[in-house]
Amino acid sequence: MALSPPRTSRSWLDRAGYAASAWALIFSAQSFYHAAGGTAGAETIGPAIAEHVLAREPLWVAAMWITGGLKVAAALLGLALVRPWGRHLPRWLLLVAGWGAVAVMAVYEGAASLAQHALMVAGVIDIPAGLGPTAARWHLALWDPWWLLGGILFGVATWRYQRRSRVHAVPDRPGRTPRGRARP
Repeated sequence: MALSPPRTSRSWLDRAGYAASAWALIFSAQSFYHAAGGTAGAETIGPAIAEHVLAREPLWVAAMWITGGLKVAAALLGLALVRPWGRHLPRWLLLVAGWGAVAVMAVYEGAASLAQHALMVAGVIDIPAGLGPTAARWHLALWDPWWLLGGILFGVATWRYQRRSRVHAVPDRPGRTPRGRARP
């Protein structure tokens, strides 16, 4: 009879950092694709950006490469929140970066943009020419939910890291516990 390896007690919450990292890497591929000259899907972004990138204007192409690099950095952040090597980074840095990513992804690019684009597509507010009706529908159906998903994944990963790292935090003053209470 073969023995199976012991099961770890990891929950889906523990896997959120890996999922956030995968989300960011998949998203970075889109930026690198357009930076390298890819044209498929350009109409989903909006003419204000797509026209410049498709015209291969150096500043806009550089912006796409930089955007792809930032998404790779977000992938590394997702891993740092769950991998042992992340413990070598300052806790405050990971928390600020993690919660900052949540604010940008889930709140600004996700929820707020989703509501705004829904109002545009419904005809309640005007669609700016730089976005256009085609891209507005794509943002509502694809990009805004995609950003929201990333924000949720980073939110769960950051929350999980914050809870787990609190137990291992080093007291900031002698005689104090990590939570700042005096030791008995």
